[in-house]
Amino acid sequence: MKIPFNKPFLTGKEAHYIYQAVYSGKLSGNGVYTKKCQEYFENHCGFKKALMTTSCTDALEMAAILCDIKPGDEVIAPSYTFVSTVLAFVRQGAKIVFCDSYKDNPNIDADKIEALITPRTKVIVPVHYAGVACDMDKIMEIAHRHNLLVVEDAAQAIDSYYKGRALGSIGHLGCFSFHETKNVIAGEGGLLSINDDRFIRRSEIIWEKGTNRSEFFRGEVNKYGWVDTGSSFLPSELISAFLWAQIENMDLIQTRRKEIWERYYQGLKGLAEEGCFSLPDIPEYATNNAHMFYIVCRNLEQRSGLIKFLKENEILSVFHYLSLHKSGYYTSHPESRPDNLQEVKTIGDDQVVVGLDLPNCDRFADCLVRLPMFYELKDEEVDSIIEKIHEFYKK
Repeated sequence: MKIPFNKPFLTGKEAHYIYQAVYSGKLSGNGVYTKKCQEYFENHCGFKKALMTTSCTDALEMAAILCDIKPGDEVIAPSYTFVSTVLAFVRQGAKIVFCDSYKDNPNIDADKIEALITPRTKVIVPVHYAGVACDMDKIMEIAHRHNLLVVEDAAQAIDSYYKGRALGSIGHLGCFSFHETKNVIAGEGGLLSINDDRFIRRSEIIWEKGTNRSEFFRGEVNKYGWVDTGSSFLPSELISAFLWAQIENMDLIQTRRKEIWERYYQGLKGLAEEGCFSLPDIPEYATNNAHMFYIVCRNLEQRSGLIKFLKENEILSVFHYLSLHKSGYYTSHPESRPDNLQEVKTIGDDQVVVGLDLPNCDRFADCLVRLPMFYELKDEEVDSIIEKIHEFYKK
């Protein structure tokens, strides 16, 4: 019995809604299903404005444009994240200042942010890893005090909350993903949430290739033209049609994923108490949307051995991000680093930027392993995975 790491879940309505979209005669986007999806997120999550995009990467690129990033501006972000988090700002000429994770949580350590702020700092980008909220009160207070913008990378954080507020609704902007590995999917696809009135009008213009086309179709202007920068961020209507079928089944999907997450937790809690590994930490201020279930092994050797053992037993588990501050691109492109982080030294097999020591981030990069997590994962399959992990540690 092979157990994959991920299996996209289909509700049964996706093809039907795509069929309706095809024969509506409106395929290029911003049709019935685009509007339905956007209105759902505005009404249920409290976003002032929601815009569907072709990916979370596109949503981040829109955010970088809206933040008016210029060459030399500095952006603070965690190193333990996917490259899209920072790439969107690098494309605008920003220098990236990486911040460490908490010791017991892969999220950005809010207590370490303020020391990284300089007169060039413009944006903080917290990433809600595994759908678990960063400490947004601290981050927003720091941003307010230093007149900075906050862009929430909420790629994994659909249906997750911070002190009762939907993630993606707290920062000035928020970015979501509907990639096939996420809780609700569209194959590819994303969403930009706009929570600051200053950005609402311009976001729509950037979304429509730098034109005021949306205002024209609403009858707000008598003609439309090129008025700003932008790109083709608006997705096909087919993406939104697919997503709408998923949104309709959000509660069903989330209930099952949380059941699987809790089964893992209870089945592995004993080994964690023995010190074999650590389990996910959910702060009191955060909810758990069951985006993923991971364990943090004691070291790289143990992690590699566990992944190999599970694969030999036809269970696919995977590690996650590599430290971005040690990536070949960052260490070889001084224009992407602040002036005080220019020297690069080779330590072992790693290229390390002098002055950048992020031990917690490096620990998660070396030790975190993700277990299979998808809607159709059966209880007996979860139990089999738990059993094999117990077997590995008994050896």
